[in-house]
Amino acid sequence: MGARGARPLGHRRGAPRHHPLGPGQGPRVRRAARVTLEQGGATALQCPDSPPLVSVVMIFFQAERFIGEAIESVLAQTLDRLELLLVDDGSTDAGPAIAEGVAARDRRARVVRHPDGGNHGMSAARNLGVREAQAGLVAFVDADDVWEPGHLEHQVGVLEAHPGADLVGGRALYWRSWGDPAAPDDATALARPPGRLVRPPEMLIAYLDDGWTTVPTCSLLVRKEAFLSCGGSEESFGGMFEDTALLSKLYLRGTAVLTEAVTARYRQHPESACAVAARSGRYRAANPSPSRRQFMEWLDGYLRTSGSDDPRLLAAVQRELAPYRPAWKLPVRRAVSAVADRARATLPDPLRRAARTARGMASGAGVGHVRFGSLRRLEPVSRDFGFVRGQPIDRHYIEQFLAAHAEDVRGRVLEVGDDAYTRRFGGPRVASADVLHVHAGDERASFVGDLAEGGGLPADAFDCIVVTQTLHLVYDLAAAVRALHRALRPGGVLLATVPGISQLSADEWRHDWYWSLAPPAVSRLLEDQFGGDRVDVRAYGNVLAATSFLHGISAGELRPHELDHHDPQFPMVVAARSVKGEPGAAAQGAPGAAGDGA
Repeated sequence: MGARGARPLGHRRGAPRHHPLGPGQGPRVRRAARVTLEQGGATALQCPDSPPLVSVVMIFFQAERFIGEAIESVLAQTLDRLELLLVDDGSTDAGPAIAEGVAARDRRARVVRHPDGGNHGMSAARNLGVREAQAGLVAFVDADDVWEPGHLEHQVGVLEAHPGADLVGGRALYWRSWGDPAAPDDATALARPPGRLVRPPEMLIAYLDDGWTTVPTCSLLVRKEAFLSCGGSEESFGGMFEDTALLSKLYLRGTAVLTEAVTARYRQHPESACAVAARSGRYRAANPSPSRRQFMEWLDGYLRTSGSDDPRLLAAVQRELAPYRPAWKLPVRRAVSAVADRARATLPDPLRRAARTARGMASGAGVGHVRFGSLRRLEPVSRDFGFVRGQPIDRHYIEQFLAAHAEDVRGRVLEVGDDAYTRRFGGPRVASADVLHVHAGDERASFVGDLAEGGGLPADAFDCIVVTQTLHLVYDLAAAVRALHRALRPGGVLLATVPGISQLSADEWRHDWYWSLAPPAVSRLLEDQFGGDRVDVRAYGNVLAATSFLHGISAGELRPHELDHHDPQFPMVVAARSVKGEPGAAAQGAPGAAGDGA
């Protein structure tokens, strides 16, 4: 999503791509042994005596149905310097016998159990496996997932190419066709562009922004030192969100590098932990559920005790916690107001009319009777648009606008600043996500430059462009709109928002904040390029929302009906949806529109 001032950008910056797996293209490793499992048995060559490069931790509980296939995929890796730790979490089915049989035939595999042989949950089992690991790198694969043969070789190669990274995150295939060949398979998305270092806490912020873009456990390779230094898996999570809690701790401390290679298969089946929890109502992916509430409350406490102070992260956590806050935990002012409303409802009519008259005078009906209360001040409540208090009010409106047009976020999408809104509102409809940024050093940027100069954005390239709170930083607005129009494919959609009534930024963009725009200005600006029949402009806000926003009060401090009322005299956010016409099509309502050669 556009940063408070992420400015439009220009020339293409080459993004590293993953190398195709093949001879000589991965890390230099010995390929001395190959293992296959056939009909429950294993035939193995002697593995080399050199210490393992990667320890693979496979936890399992009642996994007899799929564990053989999972083990086979590990032992068939093209990278041979590995050990496989089969962590039995108290299974009572045939899974332990399968694991023991493999360990007896292949020196790279060994079975690990808790001292009491019991079931302690997924997090405790992962921690046990990592403690037993002999290698400096640790990978995870669950007993119902499988790897492609080059999975480890590729991920180790990525880590070798990025020595500053603590972990590698890849993509995984949502594998549905294993049981039904007609079922569709699709791959997980990346939270950030591949091949670049992602510093803390960007990966965690990306996950919180859309609720689902993260690294599947079966696609994670982490340095053992980084795993242990963050405290390992959170053992209070025995099942749901145990992987998310672990990743959150890693994302807060470690630097990640992502790869777009899809080398793991994340099996979808009705007996998986997620499927069982979903049927019980305890889990609903990114939507409110008891399991997600437990995770969000844990994360909130963890951030407080760990001293994390990134305002974007803290605001994201508070936003995600909002659905779980019961009415009795609202601010005392709201609770008292609710009690007063109920009390007034019991008054006799004459007293109720007198109370209404008194309230009317106190609320401004009488000159000199306005009660400013805590807002009679020359210093705003906060100077950062409300980020430190929760979700800024303008962000509430921006996200409301994008949610209403989420179906437009599809295909190849360009966003300014980062791709958080692309991932959040486009989800699986997005085929590829590009980022436009003004800073050449920003690791997330696919394109870098000044939008007012056209940048170097390719013509007719994007199905959707998302530009939130950015155009006000461009002095030549008409040139910027021409560049955006040119970059869209015919039929492509521009989703843009600009500030109306607002604080001015005090950060690095303070010298570039040129405009605050009214709805007629936005309409004229876009219609001159797109045509009047292809532009839809809407204003969000009212006098209370605008006043609160100027003070830096957050959206969570207003009531829903106070946010949802829109008064055209007080436009806080002006949003527009514009569609590029087909070549040669006449644009209605824009006789003076100039073509851009697109």
